Amino acid sequence: MATGTVPGPGKARGVFSAGRAQIAEKTLRTDNWRASPIFMAVILGIFVVYSGVRLFMNDNYYAAQEHYLTPMYSPCISEACVEGSSDFGTWLPDLGTGVPIAILAFPILTLFRATCYYYRKAGWRSFLLSPQACGVPEPWKKYTGESRFPLVLANWHRYFWMGACLLLLINTFDAFKAFEGVGDGIGMGVGTVIMWVNLIALWMYSMSCHACRHILGGQLKHFSKHPVRYRIWKFISKINPKHGDWALISLFTVIATDAYIMAVSAEWISDFRFFN
Repeated sequence: MATGTVPGPGKARGVFSAGRAQIAEKTLRTDNWRASPIFMAVILGIFVVYSGVRLFMNDNYYAAQEHYLTPMYSPCISEACVEGSSDFGTWLPDLGTGVPIAILAFPILTLFRATCYYYRKAGWRSFLLSPQACGVPEPWKKYTGESRFPLVLANWHRYFWMGACLLLLINTFDAFKAFEGVGDGIGMGVGTVIMWVNLIALWMYSMSCHACRHILGGQLKHFSKHPVRYRIWKFISKINPKHGDWALISLFTVIATDAYIMAVSAEWISDFRFFN
């Protein structure tokens, strides 16, 4: 158990502020409370590094023969997109080398996750140590909450959720397109299954969101007058406690889907086809 010195009157903050019991130890916890923030820092760090590298690769995001488009580049709406990957038009110009093709969609998805209630807890505890764990004071002298940039963006989470849901509908289109066969007809490969597993994880993460629950039923005063919305609200209320689980699961499914499509597109591996 670590020990420390109680800050002077001019530095009092958090548990050391006026009116709180003055305990010299940094924490009285004897469990391994550091394990959780360290674990989350590793998980989130891996995703940040991987997605950052893939964002600037601008390559191997579409397997033309299998009709697989990675969710990290969907929708592909730049004139720089490879042939066949732009089902929604190319209304963004080719911005040249070094500029990500996914410059429009990626920020929306990033801000959606960054402002998510679950990720705010995980991120603040893992990277900002604010606080590191319950009963462990944070090291910062001043905290202004979500009143200043960039944390003020957290108040816009519901709008980023709406944008993410729009992109998720496009991901759903991509998953159906993955049933196109090699050539003509209907087909299905391992990539199709991976894309649908990822799609389910993303929908569960998005639908279990607190903002989704509030938007669809949180403002209703009389549930009896809105039976359909009430049923939807009840369903979301059941999956809402697992929101954090789906948040982490969907991170891994996105990486797995992107990595698989990248490998097929680059011809590192061949997609196993169940039929056609």
